[in-house]
Amino acid sequence: MRGAQELLLDIWREACRHIELDESIVSLAEILVRHVPLDRVWIGQITDEPPAIDIVASGLSSKLHSNRSLPRVDVAPGRARRLKSWLRAGELVHLTRQESAPREFTELASILPDGEHLLLPLRNREGFPALLILSIRPRETFTDAHKSLAELLIEPFTAAFENDHRLREVNELREAAEAEKRALLSRLGRESLDDEIVGAQRGLKHVMERIALVAHSDAQVLILGETGSGKEVVARAIHHQSKRDKGPFIRVNCGAIPSELIDSELFGHEKGAFTGAASTREGWFERADGGTLFLDEIGELPAAAQVRLLRVLQDGIVERVGARQPIKVDVRIVSATHRDLAAMVAEGDFREDLWYRIAVFPIILPPLRERGEDIPDLARHFAHRAATRFGLPFRDPAADDIALLQAYSWPGNVRELAAVIDRAAILGDGQRLEIRRALGDTSTVGDSKSHSYGLANGVNGGVPSTRGGSTIQPLDDAMRNHIQRALEATDGRIEGPHG
Repeated sequence: MRGAQELLLDIWREACRHIELDESIVSLAEILVRHVPLDRVWIGQITDEPPAIDIVASGLSSKLHSNRSLPRVDVAPGRARRLKSWLRAGELVHLTRQESAPREFTELASILPDGEHLLLPLRNREGFPALLILSIRPRETFTDAHKSLAELLIEPFTAAFENDHRLREVNELREAAEAEKRALLSRLGRESLDDEIVGAQRGLKHVMERIALVAHSDAQVLILGETGSGKEVVARAIHHQSKRDKGPFIRVNCGAIPSELIDSELFGHEKGAFTGAASTREGWFERADGGTLFLDEIGELPAAAQVRLLRVLQDGIVERVGARQPIKVDVRIVSATHRDLAAMVAEGDFREDLWYRIAVFPIILPPLRERGEDIPDLARHFAHRAATRFGLPFRDPAADDIALLQAYSWPGNVRELAAVIDRAAILGDGQRLEIRRALGDTSTVGDSKSHSYGLANGVNGGVPSTRGGSTIQPLDDAMRNHIQRALEATDGRIEGPHG
């Protein structure tokens, strides 16, 4: 027999070559059978609920293939506890006859073929009790040399078992993440996480040309446009077309962060830096390292934060609150605002040097009222999304619906159009898109309940309709009323059947 150390090296090499246990155990059995007259190599795992021994992998020395159907045997709770005690003790057990097996191995012996077997504990760090079983050929017997060699197999087989277990965990996490992603996309009414830019060949053609010019550089971009016009979609397009597209894209709404938390959110903090800082926290700049940081509504940043942001843009260095050591970051900044930053600079509300830093390459995003040619495509896009989100049949907007949409001024821009189409899809209940009612025209509504939902009688805060006569309810009020009606219609159920 070749030296045990040389054989062990071959075993370790093969155990580390394969990740999946089904593959590695066949290869390991092929090596072992050259030196020990083995008939079979098994790996069993002890499960708790219910207590059982589950054979998770098996290699046959004769045919060298894995079993397609591996046995599983239930174990009495008391014997399962004794079996785990044996695994912790770590002693080799030599079974010569099934009927004389120790009590803790009674059930296991019932599924083993006639002959001799060596049982060895696999002491893995994952906390999953497992054992290695070596079965010798009929009419053969295990020698002391075989037993000494078998004990050397515990560590490499444990490593093979742990690798397989980690792979299974990763696959389970990946499947769970994919399921969560599919559920999220379904709720959002989308087929992918990439934002589709509707109007790229029409109303936004000039914007797309600007994106193509700047995306591959690291120049700072400032997106200017009204609220709801799609500034984040443009920022994501810049990121996806850049050399940083494999890195993170982090969006921060500067106007939504309380002024006292600006530093902590953007730059992070050390544990104990202030009351409530129970642990160290990375800021948004660190999280976006290697990618793109989208600073939405940058015009809302307070003056003190503007100073610290300027330093990051100049030096690429951030300092966590309470930290002594600076941190180097590699981040591309894309900013956006609906405010007139030039006027704010003139009035002293925004730093002039920061303005020059962030506005290296400005992109002006036109409002929806200047992109009338995009409304048909946008309406169809949002109708598809609404059908997916709400589980309704897709209904294409009719020609007169498109005319109504193009006649409206859209103060809320694309975001308002999306809300109107969502509302129209639900009001139509899968039969049609109730565009007129969704816009607030109640002339075709007969019942009083629907009339009260509509925007008749001059709702306070409404704006005049472009068609004359009725008024248009503020978007927030219309959405609130719509949500209340939807909840009433579904008895409060949000998701699932009848939701």
